[in-house]
Amino acid sequence: MRVLRAVRFFMTLGARLDKRRLLVGAVVEYVGYLAAPFAALALAHFVDDALAHRDSGALVFALVAAVLLVVQVQCHHFAFHHYVDLVEMQQSELRVELIGLVNGPDGVEHLDDPSFADTADLVRKGVWNSTQVLESIFALSGLLLQTAVTAAILIDLNPWLAFLPLLAVPPVLLGNRAQAVLEKARERTAEKARLNRHLVEIATSATSVKELRLFGTEAEVLKRQDAAWRELTEQMWRAQAKSGALRGLGQLVFALGYGGAVLLVVHQASQGRATVGGILLVITLAVQVSAQIAGALGQLSTLQTAGRTVERIQFLRRMVEAPGPVNDRHRPSLSHVPERLTRGITLEAVSFHYPGTSDLALDNFTLEIPAGRTVALVGENGAGKSTIVKLLCGLYAPTSGRILVDGVDLSDLYLAEWRKRVATLFQDFFRVELTLRESIGLGELELIEDDVAITDAVRDARATDVVRAVPGGLAGFVGRAYTNGTDLSGGQWQTVGLARSVIRRYPLLQILDEPAAALDAAAEHALFERFGSSAEVAARERGGATVLISHRFSTVLMADSIAVLARGQLRECGSHRELMANDSLYAELFRLQSRAYRY
Repeated sequence: MRVLRAVRFFMTLGARLDKRRLLVGAVVEYVGYLAAPFAALALAHFVDDALAHRDSGALVFALVAAVLLVVQVQCHHFAFHHYVDLVEMQQSELRVELIGLVNGPDGVEHLDDPSFADTADLVRKGVWNSTQVLESIFALSGLLLQTAVTAAILIDLNPWLAFLPLLAVPPVLLGNRAQAVLEKARERTAEKARLNRHLVEIATSATSVKELRLFGTEAEVLKRQDAAWRELTEQMWRAQAKSGALRGLGQLVFALGYGGAVLLVVHQASQGRATVGGILLVITLAVQVSAQIAGALGQLSTLQTAGRTVERIQFLRRMVEAPGPVNDRHRPSLSHVPERLTRGITLEAVSFHYPGTSDLALDNFTLEIPAGRTVALVGENGAGKSTIVKLLCGLYAPTSGRILVDGVDLSDLYLAEWRKRVATLFQDFFRVELTLRESIGLGELELIEDDVAITDAVRDARATDVVRAVPGGLAGFVGRAYTNGTDLSGGQWQTVGLARSVIRRYPLLQILDEPAAALDAAAEHALFERFGSSAEVAARERGGATVLISHRFSTVLMADSIAVLARGQLRECGSHRELMANDSLYAELFRLQSRAYRY
């Protein structure tokens, strides 16, 4: 069933991408497979004619055998080169689909699901190995066709020889069982495999090695990686041993049948009921049948694995298409995002817990973010500030409560439209290691080739010094992930991230989620000022609101109002003057920090 699923999936995909290339490749491949048994038959006739001194017949059969052997080799060669581009097209299509499945849902809850993460990781490996699937389909079907012709020739020699191909059934069944053992072992060890890769990355990444060296933790990381690798390999070795024993048992059954077939024909020849050519034919065809069975088992193994990959792809499809709080893209009642904010954004009695946990990150949280105003969020780590950012961006939906945009529930808006109206610089912003132009322009893809827009973003983010520092300027590469680009400092990367954020003109919501935590107070203040000037333009042009998150109160003072969070709840909200007059949590935190600056 799994093999048939793989055949149907990849043949359908191949026909959709290039039907002519698929059909021609299949025909040429099958001609090559049919040439082998007929070449053996021609060799048998050649031997009989040569022994009977029928020179002309022997010459004809010798030429026929030679031509068929050449056809056998060349057909496989030309067939592969004919459909190799189709194979690459299939792999590219599957990569695109995997990217779409991972990024398809409106939210990101699915990325927190371990079953989704493990399945996506296994699909990624399966897609990487999918280059052999189409070849395996042609090879398996060609071998079945070749086996049918071989069986017909053997039956003509002796009806009992019809059972020789049937002896392929035990190796096939046991081979399927052996492959299932390996697949289950891969699934059981998927988590350990991811842990092993993560630890290897930690031990080899330039960004982490320096800390490992300073803290003297290289040995501990290597110890844990070795333990994960040992556990992984031990389970896989046991599975490989069991799988090999099953395959060996199947081959033993066929080997016994092969020996019996040869003895049967030799007995016929001793009684004058078979020729020397017949004995040669049985030996040759029996060897071919053995090769066919071995080849079929190998192709079955490949297709079994491909079938499992197809099942995993279908599992991801079902997860992505399943209706959810931020994944229902088929409702006809969705509204368009307003061009301008008039009232603002309201979090109304919002509670939220992350998938897989019942602990509330936000608990009955209510907050007004007026249009055209700036609100700062302050609180200790884990208070819920970054969670609010993710909810405002529509990456998650509230567990309960609502987020209103000018009075309309965010879940009733087209989220793709909303996200295009949000400009964000996250705490863990991504370092896009492409050209500097691309690293900035990805913030608004349609403007990536717009020199004016890129230049304006560089100016607004005050990133001119970064452009000068990169050889080639905007056309130069940044980062060293895959090319010898310029290795920017942390502050320079933050400036590039800010430029990527402000290239989005006149957003309805701007968010700066503590991206400058590693900077000194002066550098962070300058970064927020640059962001603040962009916020003023957005507020004037579109009524855009701004949310700032910072642990430094000197920066927080830039906001129109300040919301103080503690354990997922809103403790107090107001201006700096009002909160200081309340003499509550904010005043306590402010005085604590200001005392530290006095010394």
